[in-house]
Amino acid sequence: MSGIENSGDKAGEGRVKNAILIAGPTASGKSALALDVAERKGGVIVNTDSMQGYSVLDVLTARPDAAELARVPHFLYGHVSPSMAYSTGAWLRDVMKLVDDGVLAQRPAIFVGGTGLYFRALAEGISEMPDVPQRIRDRWRYELKEQGAEKLHRILMREDSRVGMMLKPTDSQRIVRALEVLDASGRSILEWQAVRGQPLIDRKTASFLVIEPDRPTLVRRIDARFDQMLDRGALDEVGKLMALDLDPALPVMKAIGVRELQAAMAGEMGFAEAIERAKIATRQYSKRQGTWFRNQLGPEWHRLHAGDDVETTIRGLASDAT
Repeated sequence: MSGIENSGDKAGEGRVKNAILIAGPTASGKSALALDVAERKGGVIVNTDSMQGYSVLDVLTARPDAAELARVPHFLYGHVSPSMAYSTGAWLRDVMKLVDDGVLAQRPAIFVGGTGLYFRALAEGISEMPDVPQRIRDRWRYELKEQGAEKLHRILMREDSRVGMMLKPTDSQRIVRALEVLDASGRSILEWQAVRGQPLIDRKTASFLVIEPDRPTLVRRIDARFDQMLDRGALDEVGKLMALDLDPALPVMKAIGVRELQAAMAGEMGFAEAIERAKIATRQYSKRQGTWFRNQLGPEWHRLHAGDDVETTIRGLASDAT
């Protein structure tokens, strides 16, 4: 139900030439690598991580800091309101706008992040989806809040049983998405997904890199980074997010650390326990990311492991993308 389908070797002719794609699990060092490549190549960096697109959670989503942002142009960081349910399709439309505005025309675009579906959308295309008026979005989110996911799932089973049978009754976000698409267009989301778009990048001139750090090193980096996030104001960010009184089902509310720190701030658990739970959740998430990258990214991706010569890789990417 993501709107993304496997396309095998279908590549097409993308509009973005000489793109450099850098994927990797959280805390793997991909942002630092992207910054180095961008400086060497005179490029721009485009966020390819779903959580880093939201505002408010600057620290907790590990967005580049002010000093890093000043070194090279960065795009699509912190530009989405936490009250929005940002999707792969919405992100790709934002990238297309950068292309239409000529932002990515003169300088190499380095796409960096940990959201696999964003990379797949870039390289393989994505199904077009209808514009959903805000009043329809608001209606179904209100219904979700009032009636719950299982009741809405029963409505979906009645109105679009094929989709309903594919979803769990507790899968609130996808249930709401299917209902709002049906409401806005009169057509099943499956019909929209059947029509593929075109890849945005030109695969023939693109460079693909995925970082695969060794597990013990990654775990140490994750733990140390979360401690740094706390020192830099992660608790204040969670407080600001809570003050917005957002729907708990929104994607931003599921950012790692939000639920745990919120519970500690409410006195539901000690801060030490909350911090450890957040670190465990981050480790689990990084493991899922690594599994996805290993199983879903094709042979065109260069896999960077511990001990590999990063400098050589950077020079190779920059040379290949020229």
